Amino acid sequence: MTSTSTSTSVFSALAPYGWDSAWADAFTPYDAEGLLPGRVVRVDRGQCDVVTADGLVRADTAFVTPHDPMRVVCTGDWVAVEPAGNPQYVRAYLPRRTAFVRSTSSKRSEGQILAANVDHAIVAVSLAVELDLGRIERFLALAWESGAQPLVVLTKADLVPDAVTLSHLVQDVETTAPGVPVLSVSALDGAGLDVLVAVVSGGTSVLLGASGAGKSTLANALLGEDVMEVQAARDVDGKGRHTTTTRNLLALPGGGVLIDTPGLRGVGLWDAETGVGQVFSEIEALAERCRFHDCAHDSEPGCAVRSALDAGELPERRLESYRKLVRENQRIVAKTDARLRAEIKRDWKRKGAEGRAAMEAKRGRWQ
Repeated sequence: MTSTSTSTSVFSALAPYGWDSAWADAFTPYDAEGLLPGRVVRVDRGQCDVVTADGLVRADTAFVTPHDPMRVVCTGDWVAVEPAGNPQYVRAYLPRRTAFVRSTSSKRSEGQILAANVDHAIVAVSLAVELDLGRIERFLALAWESGAQPLVVLTKADLVPDAVTLSHLVQDVETTAPGVPVLSVSALDGAGLDVLVAVVSGGTSVLLGASGAGKSTLANALLGEDVMEVQAARDVDGKGRHTTTTRNLLALPGGGVLIDTPGLRGVGLWDAETGVGQVFSEIEALAERCRFHDCAHDSEPGCAVRSALDAGELPERRLESYRKLVRENQRIVAKTDARLRAEIKRDWKRKGAEGRAAMEAKRGRWQ
């Protein structure tokens, strides 16, 4: 006898939201308890909207709201929901395949999960303002770390009518994003949308970017209707207000699922060493050829990174951005890792001692 959670009706109802046989297998223990499978489409103040085979359910998350903010229910989670009750409760969420996490703005060392079970991380960047390559690198580090495949979408391409200029902008971003597809799109005239639709039709995509990046307009274009509210960006700086205030999961008409997120002013790294290495893969590859394995790429002899910099093969901006994100990530990790804190402290002392020794040597030569 086929169980309720793996029945044809459940599959047909939840397949548009990403349900598959692997999720069904993971849900088996909860099916035995008579719970319903569903996907979280929105979270709001301790409650969430969950799409189930029986329709949309408003459920309370009190049973799965621990003190750890990384373990709270979030948009994109697959959950086990009570079949009835007033209120109904989410009893558990299934193990996440991927998770997009940033550090919180609090002084405590905490991560904030923005979206779960994402296949594609779409970083929306507006062409209405000057490109901020450092911000793009930051978004991409988090995207790679999440386990999703990043994609940079340059929105409002209609504002750059010159094809040569647009091509140069795309090339600038491609240099900043090795291994990441870069697509220019205009929701106004539809340029590039067919390629983007083909990408998002295969799985779950999360739409990321700063306020005014055109995320809601892009979401409406993908949905084929004005579902998300849109506000005009300010003429003076191209920035917008928070049109989207919650993370919303929406099934796309051509297949696939889209999670639209509020504009992110702060994009702090959270234990993203692998992601940073992926974004700066050319620097990591050069570092492997340095004479010393712990080379700081400063003034050490045999430094392949400095050689590439001197030869004009590596932009100074890239190296500085790499150093900045590495330092930031180390600080975040060190807040919860005593061993790493000790290592960083020893490294600071070593560099300080080397600096003092160099100064003493110089003084000796001057005397």
